[in-house]
Amino acid sequence: MRKSKPAFWVILVIALLAGSATVSVARGPAHSTVNSEFYRQLQLFGQVLQLVRSDYVEKPDDSKLIEAAINKMLISLDPHSYYLDRKSMGELQVQASGEFGGLGLEVTMENGLIKVVSPIDGTPAARAGLQSGDVIISLDKHPIDGTYSSGVCRQNARQT
Repeated sequence: MRKSKPAFWVILVIALLAGSATVSVARGPAHSTVNSEFYRQLQLFGQVLQLVRSDYVEKPDDSKLIEAAINKMLISLDPHSYYLDRKSMGELQVQASGEFGGLGLEVTMENGLIKVVSPIDGTPAARAGLQSGDVIISLDKHPIDGTYSSGVCRQNARQT
């Protein structure tokens, strides 16, 4: 069970209340007031972050705190926006492009089937005899769609 530090929560509540008050300063054009408010809120975020880092019951992971804040900000825009770290972004790019470097194969999805766009010369896919237009129907002898029992089907539907 966590122990709560009352001083931390009091400071956090005061910081949040102070941050929710709106202060308008009439100095110049409207965008200057908007910028002032933006930077005031950004400063508030920094203050709350620092309080969490220094006074929270357990030492938080700074990068996880920042990543969670970024994700919450992006999700608030729409349900399809989110932040990916470098590793996740690289994995998404591989999935989206359909390129699998380890096999030497570029694929696409067509009518629910995995179709070979092109094997790359000198790679395992080329050595295995895969050709453009082949449809991959199983992986490691496990059917992908449950209808075939071997690995590749040519465009004319003969099994190999």
